[in-house]
Amino acid sequence: MSTVPFTFRLEETVKTQLEEEANSDERSASYIASRAIKQYLDNRRYERLAMEEAVKEADKGVFISSQSMRAWFASIGTDEELASPKPDVFLKEK
Repeated sequence: MSTVPFTFRLEETVKTQLEEEANSDERSASYIASRAIKQYLDNRRYERLAMEEAVKEADKGVFISSQSMRAWFASIGTDEELASPKPDVFLKEK
């Protein structure tokens, strides 16, 4: 993959930490920074897509009540563990 130059400013302490990490990994500071930025962007994309999916799901208006969730969660690991709760709140007509 080709790369392009990109310049930005860092706090001096952050630059020092970056250089120390790069040295300990026998990599360049540029490589470490590039990987960190890529990971950040990947995480942000994943979070955004997950949020969009959650909103679509919530827009359906089908939920599990907090009472059902609490009862199920409290039963986990007990001799009388409940099955996973099913939706019991419907805010839209089917």
